[in-house]
Amino acid sequence: MESTNLDEIDRAILRELQSNGRLTVQELSERVGLSPSPCARRLRMLEAAGVIRGYAATLDEAKLGFPVSIFVSVKLDKQVDDALVNFESRVRGYPEVVDCWLMTGPRDYLLRIAVSDLAEFEKFLTSSLTRIEGVASIESSIPLRRVKAGSARRA
Repeated sequence: MESTNLDEIDRAILRELQSNGRLTVQELSERVGLSPSPCARRLRMLEAAGVIRGYAATLDEAKLGFPVSIFVSVKLDKQVDDALVNFESRVRGYPEVVDCWLMTGPRDYLLRIAVSDLAEFEKFLTSSLTRIEGVASIESSIPLRRVKAGSARRA
């Protein structure tokens, strides 16, 4: 994966958008010290290069009814392509799974599960996650509080 060469103005544009993705080009140009046309051109280039992958609203999971996050480490019985593809395909279909990472180390995957309460987690665990073919073991950890959150490293 190659990194894109960004100058300080590009980084300023990205920082501003990370703080507020709803800025107009006019507002953005004023904040980064460019006129609107060159700012819009840079913005299009950042989008075309894939540096900006999209725009989204940041939602409050607790206000949506999912105040409980649980981190789950999963070990598969085999780390062969078919087992990985099967697990990843199944996990993509579960709305409870907010994040899923293929890991190095003693566990194969790390998932963040968002649920309404521990009863919903238990139901998800017993009726979905443990029934995926190839799952050898599962370890759960319940976070006490989030210390830092972000959608990406700041530009």
